[in-house]
Amino acid sequence: MGCANLFFTVVIVFSTALITYNILISVNASLNHDFPSPSNPSSSSLGFRKNLPNSKDPVIKMPVERAAKKKRLFHTAVTASDSVYNTWQCRIMYYWFKKFKDGPNSEMGGFTRILHSGKPDRFMDEIPTFVAQPLPSGMDQGYIVLNRPWAFVQWLQQANIEEEYVLMAEPDHVIVKPIPNLSKNGLGAAFPFFYIEPKKFETVLRKFFPEEKGPITDIDPIGNSPVIVEKELLKKIAPTWMNVSLAMKKDPEADKAFGWVLEMYAYAVSSALHNVGNILYKEFMIQPPFDTEIGKSYIIHYTYGCDYDMKGKSTYGKIGEWRFDKRSYGNIWPPRNLTMPPPGVPESVVTLVKMVNEATANIPNWGS
Repeated sequence: MGCANLFFTVVIVFSTALITYNILISVNASLNHDFPSPSNPSSSSLGFRKNLPNSKDPVIKMPVERAAKKKRLFHTAVTASDSVYNTWQCRIMYYWFKKFKDGPNSEMGGFTRILHSGKPDRFMDEIPTFVAQPLPSGMDQGYIVLNRPWAFVQWLQQANIEEEYVLMAEPDHVIVKPIPNLSKNGLGAAFPFFYIEPKKFETVLRKFFPEEKGPITDIDPIGNSPVIVEKELLKKIAPTWMNVSLAMKKDPEADKAFGWVLEMYAYAVSSALHNVGNILYKEFMIQPPFDTEIGKSYIIHYTYGCDYDMKGKSTYGKIGEWRFDKRSYGNIWPPRNLTMPPPGVPESVVTLVKMVNEATANIPNWGS
């Protein structure tokens, strides 16, 4: 015990002497702790500048915060007629746009419904709307989608669009999470459609995309939607898109080959004519019932009918015991509180119906 007490006494005396020595040294030292900053690039967070005059009270600077990454906002634009069919879809689409606009990682800016009926409707106060003129009577030859490129031309020429990018979307899109700007390096960001096959239709497409313009593979397998693209590039593409769409519709061979996706081929060709390539994002959106999970996707595109028996088995192509098909509501509003799918139906379909029900429950004056 005596040896132990002697040992601790020695340690205490030695520690006290060391602390006293450090205090004396510190009183006579002049230290200025500088953190790295633009005005002091040579300093480091662990370095000192010594022997500076009048620096008895050193000031420690706070670290300079890095500038936050500037958001590349895009404007979401949806073309639509004033039909009941397009209107109820637009109202649901805009509801979910607002829900996710300010969410994490979102670069969603403003929103415009480009209404190509030529006249305002009663939803102008609910949905930000630009009224575009339709094509002259008879020019669309019964293919109303031809009004889409012409409507975009008018909007891009006449509207004040603050954002530098545009997302072209459609009424039957439901946004399921905040969307970042997926385009980069002068390339658009687009969803690849399995049924857009430029190589298969090369002979027809060469009428509109001559060989001197490049290989047929320069035409991406996309439509105009969903696509995120620089606004200035879209201003160049849109008039060509309109003219190529009209030319294809007037060409019997092209009209027969492309059918209801003719305007999609026209956009793909026009994008290539202006040397605007696209990053193909398979996860940009899903299309139930074929895509069964939400996964990393940002949009549900409900273009196909969803039909199931009461055991949850798909009966696609045949009206099911349970169904959700947008075409069931061509001239009427979908009712609130749609019946949920039976057990076993995939997540994508269940999520879609839940989101439609939430929107219709919260949108004022639904069905009128």
